[in-house]
Amino acid sequence: MSAGGPRSRPSERELLATVARRFGELGYRCHRDPDGTDYFDLAVRRGTEVGLVEGKVGRPLAVLAQALRRRAWGDWVAVAVDSPRAAERLAGATDGRRAEAVGIYAVAGDRLQEVRRPRPAPPDDPFAPCRDRFRRLLDDVEAGARPAGVRWSDVLAEVRRASGGRRFAEWRLDEPRRPEA
Repeated sequence: MSAGGPRSRPSERELLATVARRFGELGYRCHRDPDGTDYFDLAVRRGTEVGLVEGKVGRPLAVLAQALRRRAWGDWVAVAVDSPRAAERLAGATDGRRAEAVGIYAVAGDRLQEVRRPRPAPPDDPFAPCRDRFRRLLDDVEAGARPAGVRWSDVLAEVRRASGGRRFAEWRLDEPRRPEA
């Protein structure tokens, strides 16, 4: 590519490597695809704080939807997209009550720019038991009791379909199950 030519897009793997490197510099331990299913792109942890970062090259609204579905598992969630311009557009288009808590980062080369800071979940949020379960699973990974990249069958509920599996238009109920008492 010539010096004045178009910028090539990074792969999602490269984008997430930049995010992980930057969070590592901030003292976070980073876990790429910790559940072995590619459900979580990147889990970052510092002390008891757990954040989840979803990355996407192109289609920034799709990554926001992913982050909203995963919000129950982390103390905060964020998305990382492949350009400051895409990040600014995403921030401008997503100012609703649920979306405004999702952080937005832009990756440009080897730099990570915070466009919108992620907001932590409130302490009385109904998903606190899910976050505690996720923390315990990360404890197991970090202690070597559960290898990284091994499917966490006890984390996520199966995907339930609104139609019960019949073939009319469906939407996913992708929220986690509440732990049994």
